[in-house]
Amino acid sequence: MTGPVLPDVLAGVVIVSLNAYVLLAGADFGGGVWDLLATGPRKTDQRHLVAEAIGPVWEANHVWLILALVVLFTCFPPVFAQLGIQLHIPFVLALIGIVLRGSAFAFRSYGGERDDAQRRWGRVFAIASVVTPLVLGTAVGAVASGKVAPGAITNDFWAAYVQPWLNAFGVAVGVFALACFAFLAAVYLTLEAEDAALRDDFRRRALVAQGGVIVAGIVALALSGDVAPSVASGLLGAPWASALHLLGATGAAVAVAALWRRRWVIARIAAASEVSLILWGWALGQYPYILPPDFTVDGAAAPTFTLQLVLGALFLGGAVLFPSLYYLFRVFKASPPEAAQ
Repeated sequence: MTGPVLPDVLAGVVIVSLNAYVLLAGADFGGGVWDLLATGPRKTDQRHLVAEAIGPVWEANHVWLILALVVLFTCFPPVFAQLGIQLHIPFVLALIGIVLRGSAFAFRSYGGERDDAQRRWGRVFAIASVVTPLVLGTAVGAVASGKVAPGAITNDFWAAYVQPWLNAFGVAVGVFALACFAFLAAVYLTLEAEDAALRDDFRRRALVAQGGVIVAGIVALALSGDVAPSVASGLLGAPWASALHLLGATGAAVAVAALWRRRWVIARIAAASEVSLILWGWALGQYPYILPPDFTVDGAAAPTFTLQLVLGALFLGGAVLFPSLYYLFRVFKASPPEAAQ
């Protein structure tokens, strides 16, 4: 594979990897939200369910973020450099959050039986699970706004390194991402739970979170008109926009209907489709730019030989990665027969 198609293919690999990260690790972050908000007579059981659902796979889910970063670094080095320079604050905060979240989860699970220690590590796990998606979402908002650009780097530290992501639009995108993750987690947990009452707890949370996704999405889209006009025009005026919105609305409606009728597998598929379409809407909305307004997919790409080597490595790595992940999920995440309906 040569020519202008190859950069598009590898940019697509980055988006597919981010899509997998959102659907898998994103749901893990959402589980931390429900750990923080556990209430009622079954709050201990709710937290145990979250821990049981996340425990076997949470480390493996980060492979998708690593893959996206490696492909971005190797195949689109100017973009990686610009992101690393101008968004170093949110990325460092996100990295700290990921490390704290993982460490706290491990210490809470294996650090002893004292209730005070488990509560302390549980709070760290839950708070880090909330803060990390918010920070990552603000970085996505900065990318969409077109403020991550060489010309934006000045001697004014706030204007160059803080203002691009810490603004109303960036915060709205961060809240939107957090709502999507919480929604995914609640839907997934309805299928993980074996107790009917516990399943209904997360069913109600999923319906509330779906409302949060809709409200946060409307707010972010409304703010994008002034802050990220190119993405907004793509989402509202591109030839594919109507089909994307129709599919997204259908996914949301099917998810709500399935939750209402307690069709857990259908709800999970519909929720995953809805959130995936949101991610792809952002990617398509700014195409052909991989980092607007200065870096197009083709213009920021590494030499063709490098891209060909990376594509070959992806095929070889996939031959190991996908069977391993399939076996992991087959062993630990097979649905109970009574839940699969």
